[in-house]
Amino acid sequence: MTSRRETIATALAATGCLLFPASRAAAATRPIGVSMILKRAGSQPSLKGPEQTFTGVVRIDPLHAAESPARVSAGSVTFEPGARSAWHTHPLGQILVITAGCGWTQCEGEPIVEIRAGDVVWCPPGHKHWHGATPTTAMTHIAIQESLNASAVTWLEKVTDAEYLAGPPAGGAA
Repeated sequence: MTSRRETIATALAATGCLLFPASRAAAATRPIGVSMILKRAGSQPSLKGPEQTFTGVVRIDPLHAAESPARVSAGSVTFEPGARSAWHTHPLGQILVITAGCGWTQCEGEPIVEIRAGDVVWCPPGHKHWHGATPTTAMTHIAIQESLNASAVTWLEKVTDAEYLAGPPAGGAA
């Protein structure tokens, strides 16, 4: 007798959308069905945020790198207390999905804004900004961006301690 799970897996496999891999011991990254790829959690090594583009302790966990013709990439970025990105822009914009903790972000010429788990931030194309943790609380976000001419980001100068420590205005929660 065929189990419900096997029946569903067979039906989904026929459509090219196998959600239940036959073996959990299979390769960490592998084709699923005909057209999907599964990247198992923990199968891609974490990276240290480079000192040239980050201040403080930052861990980057790659989630997805686009393969042509696609241009979208995504990563989970964790900022320890006091850590932050340098000022930067994205040619086609960026979405930040805050998944844990509390942090700050700032667009050039605007006040610092507090961001918390559950918040979603849209940074428009070419908009100079930075983001990171607060001085006392770590923050993790998923960053999603598109590349244009093989570039997803233009890094600029580091955020100074004076700029960072200005913090959000009183009651500066988003």
